[in-house]
Amino acid sequence: MLFINNAFAEQTSINVGPKVGDKAPALTVTDVKKSVVNIADLTAEKGLIILFFRSADWCPFCKRHLIEFNEYADKFKALGYGVAAISYDSTDILNGFSKAHQLTYPLLSDQAAATVKAYGILNKDYQMGDDNYGIPYPGVVIINPAGTIDYKYFFEGYRKRVKFVDLYQQLSTIK
Repeated sequence: MLFINNAFAEQTSINVGPKVGDKAPALTVTDVKKSVVNIADLTAEKGLIILFFRSADWCPFCKRHLIEFNEYADKFKALGYGVAAISYDSTDILNGFSKAHQLTYPLLSDQAAATVKAYGILNKDYQMGDDNYGIPYPGVVIINPAGTIDYKYFFEGYRKRVKFVDLYQQLSTIK
């Protein structure tokens, strides 16, 4: 099991989603080519880092975080991790954002919020019928090659986010 020092102690997380040590729920997502994607498709030697975000369309904090994630994507890959990001955005929106910012990792669409619900991270501020229904609490999970959650960190608000520099530093110390 992966153990990461609490580099995020100054940031308040919320207790949502699967527990560390639990089997990761299956993904019900599509990539920008509208192909169904699963965890095994994305997992590398040491596992998979998934960023859950609100929207690449209307959330400026998410847009900035996705670009920052892109700055670390190749570094995470060099450490042996697959990387991906998931939101409720359509594949067209995700494709446009990915191309505009030359992302080197896949953006995955969960328009029905099936994955967000399976992970237990559906933002409860929005009800069925609201435009923003289906958004997750922003956060990160790391799934090991056996399909178990090794790490998770989620935030209730939309301004606080996992700092990839800290996550990278922690992951780079693991053999």
